[in-house]
Amino acid sequence: MTQTPNSTTAPPKLEALLDPSQQVQGVSLWQDAWRRLKRNRIAYRSLYLLIGLAIATLLTPLLPLQSPIDKDLNNGQFLPPTLASSVMGSREGLKFENNRLTSELAQVESEIKNLKQQLSQAQTESERTELEQSITQKQVVEHPFSQLWNNLGPLSWMMCRARVAIFGDFAIPSIFGTDQLGRDVLSRIMWGARISLTVGIVATLVSLVIGVSYGAIAGYFGGWIDAIMMRIVDTLYSVPFIFVVIFIMTFLGEDSVKKKLESYGVSQLTVFYLIIGAIYWLTMSRVVRGQVLSLKHEQFVEAARTIGASPARIVFRHLVPNVLGIVIVYLTLTIPAVMLFEAFLSFLGLGVSPPDVSWGLMLKDGVDALSSVKLFWWMVVFPGAALALTLFALNFLGDGLRDALDPKMKNKD
Repeated sequence: MTQTPNSTTAPPKLEALLDPSQQVQGVSLWQDAWRRLKRNRIAYRSLYLLIGLAIATLLTPLLPLQSPIDKDLNNGQFLPPTLASSVMGSREGLKFENNRLTSELAQVESEIKNLKQQLSQAQTESERTELEQSITQKQVVEHPFSQLWNNLGPLSWMMCRARVAIFGDFAIPSIFGTDQLGRDVLSRIMWGARISLTVGIVATLVSLVIGVSYGAIAGYFGGWIDAIMMRIVDTLYSVPFIFVVIFIMTFLGEDSVKKKLESYGVSQLTVFYLIIGAIYWLTMSRVVRGQVLSLKHEQFVEAARTIGASPARIVFRHLVPNVLGIVIVYLTLTIPAVMLFEAFLSFLGLGVSPPDVSWGLMLKDGVDALSSVKLFWWMVVFPGAALALTLFALNFLGDGLRDALDPKMKNKD
């Protein structure tokens, strides 16, 4: 008579067999990519450098920097780096109350308050109109913020108020020197970073939207549609875009065209972002097309077709998310290319125009100031170092992401 195994002893044996497998935890592609990116010290440090730069750029109005547009033509031209203390509003030409920003701010806001009280008590329409014009004049033209900073948005205006509340009249000394108009180089570098980085990010996102959509559609449909779309890309590659951009920016620089754009609420700088983004999508479309061609016959795409998913849903819901790895890598390599292009155009005087400031415009001013008689090295070294350091960090990060997101290297040391 055979003896059946005791059912009470089977589960513990089974658990003992399953223990090793239960202790093994799977690692996703993104988790493994982050782990390998951290092991790449240069790329990892570049990531944190860029994050720190982005935070500093966003908080620039809150930092105790000097004015980036205030000119001291009498006593501040071409001053070398110095640690001498600086007081906001101390330049005599500003004619601030007590030569201080805080005193002038208090006085102007008191005058605006009095004008608003008079407006509430005005009896005639002409009197109200005159008071409204006076209030606008005080708020837009005579306000100390308008004299020390250019075209502040609502958020930047509030941050400048917080800056005055925290730091008062204190400002960081001109540790990077001053330029040919007596403006602080450090302040202009920080404010210029806002435009240079914005150009790089916005223009790259524009190229991302156009390039990814165009390349994914061409790769998915294939056949004659793909052939026609790619021939269009080949044709556009043969166009010398630098001359097209120069022509467009020259045309937009005309006073009549500029006023027309401003009437629609569109600034020349916004058009500049869009134009640069619109010429950098060609390579992105080719990269995405190649990835989609290799994925469109995979089982998950066939399953989506089987359940009746539309071509648009398959492209943008299933295929595009699966090429995000290579897209992210290409983005980190496109941003420095766009920033260099903006610097080149600003260097030629066709990009960012004063009183706005960018790193390319600062380099142009630095090169113009170079002389065989006297070398004002700080005007080229510091803006150039800021641009070079940012471009190196973006390229190192792009190389690190390329290696980290490569599926063939998953779980490899």
